[in-house]
Amino acid sequence: MLESINILNSFILKNPLVFTLLIVWLIAWKGVALWNAARLSQKKWFIVLLIVNTLGILEIIYIFAVAKKYKVTTEEIKSEDK
Repeated sequence: MLESINILNSFILKNPLVFTLLIVWLIAWKGVALWNAARLSQKKWFIVLLIVNTLGILEIIYIFAVAKKYKVTTEEIKSEDK
């Protein structure tokens, strides 16, 4: 296992741009998926998306397959001017 960590560390040091792009990719997809889950009040999905790290795969599936089935409904409250 220590050898795997050394290989990963070596890759990151040799390719910082690839590593940075991977981190940006992960944060972007996770952010959009978490935002959709929160907006749709799907607590279970929010928790799963927050905890499970699948390199963006689960987040992409959620955004394009699950979240598209639901719509956010908002009620407009009109106040009367006195």
